[in-house]
Amino acid sequence: MHPELFHFHLFGLDQTIYTYAFCIVVGTLIAALFTKWRAKKELERKVLSNHFFYLIFIVGFIGGKLFFYLENPAYYWAHPDRLGHNFSGGFVFYGSFISIIPFLLWYFNKHKWPVWPMLDILAFTTLIVHTIGRMGCFFGGCCYGKPTDGFTGMIFPKTNGVAVHPTQLYEVSALLIIIFILYQIKKRQQFEGQIFMLYLMLYAVARNIIELFRGDTRGFVIDGILSHSQFIGILIFMIAAFYYQKLKSKQLKFISYENN
Repeated sequence: MHPELFHFHLFGLDQTIYTYAFCIVVGTLIAALFTKWRAKKELERKVLSNHFFYLIFIVGFIGGKLFFYLENPAYYWAHPDRLGHNFSGGFVFYGSFISIIPFLLWYFNKHKWPVWPMLDILAFTTLIVHTIGRMGCFFGGCCYGKPTDGFTGMIFPKTNGVAVHPTQLYEVSALLIIIFILYQIKKRQQFEGQIFMLYLMLYAVARNIIELFRGDTRGFVIDGILSHSQFIGILIFMIAAFYYQKLKSKQLKFISYENN
């Protein structure tokens, strides 16, 4: 593993660039360029302001850290000095995601951007950031799995020499498969919002399966049975399935009206 990418000396201080943080920044930059390109190509709208991406990054950072602390609130309440000790890591994806969604809805409505088409584009954007971010988890040695004797087993710094499931790579593989599936569906998309809702459902299923192999310290809704991420994933899947049917029915009614 390579949790620290490189060191350098600047202004009399030793600086460290962490691989996880580097991957997040690179993923964010690539995703921002992709979003601007697709929004201009698909919607023929003005280019998104850079402030939009700065705000998303800030909101996502706060949400991801907050949910991370909420996984073990008693510990951080008793040890507030530890709050800043995991700056280079310690994020919960669903925390960032749940925090960003209300911001997106507010921003798109305020600036008169079409909500559902933009969310369809941002489904791919999120997958880009998430995939590169999970590679950062792999290099950082966090988010690893349970012990295994299988051929996929790997040893991470915090596993005390025990081979475990590389769940970071499992998730990267799942995310790449989701990207491929959504790309194929995009070619024959039936209604606005379809890609975004399918993304939510597909990732919820993938995440719930991957959580079965996770072995690092996790927060649980039902101890040892249902993790926070699984619980949130189940809720998101049900909400997304509801809106998928609602948006699809709305589109079918519109097509029927047009044909009449």
